[in-house]
Amino acid sequence: MTETTALPPVVSVEEWRRELDALRIREKAATRELDGVAAQRRRLPMVEMPEYTLQGADGPARLVDLFGDKSQLVVYSHMWFEGKEWQCPGCTGWTSQFTRLEFLDEYDARFVVVTQGPIAEALAYKEKVGNKMEWYSTAGSDFGAHMGAPPNAGFAVNVFLRDGDTVYRTWHTDGRGTEQIGFHHGLVDILPYGRQEEWQDVPDGWPQHGTYDGGTSSQEIAAAYGPGGFAHTH
Repeated sequence: MTETTALPPVVSVEEWRRELDALRIREKAATRELDGVAAQRRRLPMVEMPEYTLQGADGPARLVDLFGDKSQLVVYSHMWFEGKEWQCPGCTGWTSQFTRLEFLDEYDARFVVVTQGPIAEALAYKEKVGNKMEWYSTAGSDFGAHMGAPPNAGFAVNVFLRDGDTVYRTWHTDGRGTEQIGFHHGLVDILPYGRQEEWQDVPDGWPQHGTYDGGTSSQEIAAAYGPGGFAHTH
């Protein structure tokens, strides 16, 4: 922030509290609406999945194998562009949030990454950027395209439930729908200047930039979390 950046108005504690209380009404209404959305999601029907074979670190893996011993599975489809040294910064940064997923054990669930990149390249990229999730490759499979993440385009989140060896697809989202399952955007949104993206409604003088001009690059993620990165030495 520079000295010329606009600032919120300074008011008395009493006026600040009144404005905060007014905002809280809308925040609580949004929370209740999200509770309703979650309740509706729990009542969604599901569709039976055909057989898919992906590639993992240990070789071929059926879709049902991705569950391990769990009954529920969240799959993030990471964008992959053939021949690129650095893959999508949005996907690289977004998945870097998830470093401790053991809590999902208590919910009989697992969360993994799939990508269209060949498994050797995918695992090398995972290592380079210090990603802590388990990765699988959909190269040679229609799974990615069928789940809303075709080759060289698209990212998505899909959720599955298994009954024995039968797998069902229960939920899907993409675009900004993925924001709800990470802390990144929620944390930035409570900052005074927010995301600073040009599409947002902000007061006059607020800092803004192009939607894809900000954020952490894939190279910066690698520098922080990859081998020898800041996170490994502090």
